[in-house]
Amino acid sequence: MTESIREPRVLLLPYNLQFFADGEGGEKTEQPTSKKLNDARNEGKVAKSKEIVNGIALLGFFFSLRIFIGFAGIRFEEIFAWIYDIIPDVVSYNGSGLTIQTITGIFRSLLLKMIIILLPFFIVGFFTGFVTNLVQVGWKITLKPLQPKLSKFNPVNGFKRIFSKDSIVNLLMAVAKISLVCYIAYISIRDQANNLFILYEIGLKSALGMIFKLITDVGIKISIVYIILGFIDYAYQKRKFTNDMKMTKQEVKDEYKNTEGDPKIKGKQRQKMMETSQRRMMKNVPQADVVITNPTHIAVAILYDNERDEAPRVVAKGEDYLAAKIKDTAKENGVPIVENKPLARALYATVEVDETIPPELYQAVAEILAVVYTERNKAV
Repeated sequence: MTESIREPRVLLLPYNLQFFADGEGGEKTEQPTSKKLNDARNEGKVAKSKEIVNGIALLGFFFSLRIFIGFAGIRFEEIFAWIYDIIPDVVSYNGSGLTIQTITGIFRSLLLKMIIILLPFFIVGFFTGFVTNLVQVGWKITLKPLQPKLSKFNPVNGFKRIFSKDSIVNLLMAVAKISLVCYIAYISIRDQANNLFILYEIGLKSALGMIFKLITDVGIKISIVYIILGFIDYAYQKRKFTNDMKMTKQEVKDEYKNTEGDPKIKGKQRQKMMETSQRRMMKNVPQADVVITNPTHIAVAILYDNERDEAPRVVAKGEDYLAAKIKDTAKENGVPIVENKPLARALYATVEVDETIPPELYQAVAEILAVVYTERNKAV
């Protein structure tokens, strides 16, 4: 009894080869083009570090606090003296002299005095922040980053941002900042511990001065640390931005097609322009006085119009196939053809169409034209 032979069953799993391909045409290995960088800049995408801005702004604040603290202190004393001076004028003995209009006027005056005190700090903060951003990214005004994007409200993208590499880097940066701030504050306070214990034994102004100096010293140290971390963050942001802006080979090709045009189309356009130029040039051959040849590879048509030009002019030139066409047209129209290899090569290499010949070739061309004119006069 023969046994039936079963063919092995093969399990076929369908899959899409595009799953293994890069969605943007391959790996991003090409450096970003100037157009892509400019487009990203217009959208507000630039490499910059907020930590540098915050650090320099904080440093500027503490330095301005040291510079303007005397001015601020005097102004605060004037405000307190002013408040105490106006109390008898706005509050009567029975309490009926305090009105809404009076309170509004007092708060307006107080607000104006506070703005005058804080104005130097605002100016320093604005100036340092503006200059720091300007140094990092240059001057470019764009409102695109302020435009709402629906992608920002996508919860999937939100989770991706939370658990992304950038979030981890930002978390590590925040931990480093907090740790360094706490360490610097601890070291500074520890070094001034002996002075802090005698605050109750000294006068109020001396105590305030000591506390103020401690605060500004700690603030300046923290600001310097912020700036150092900012430079580290800026290097990271610069590298990350460059990697994000990298392009695939296909993206570079597509951009070139969109900006410069398809090379095939441009090639056809150049070919059409060349053909048009050649047709126009061939129309000048019948008016030429002579065609100087190599004899087979180069042909240059010369015309001398003493009323228009000071010297003979090249009205057509070509090599190989075009040279043969120039010679055929010259024969059909009775234009003399003269063989002179050195002169033909020199004219072809140094003189463009519709240009007069250079002085160093005057003698050689004049001799040929003299022969041509002599032959033409004999024929007449």
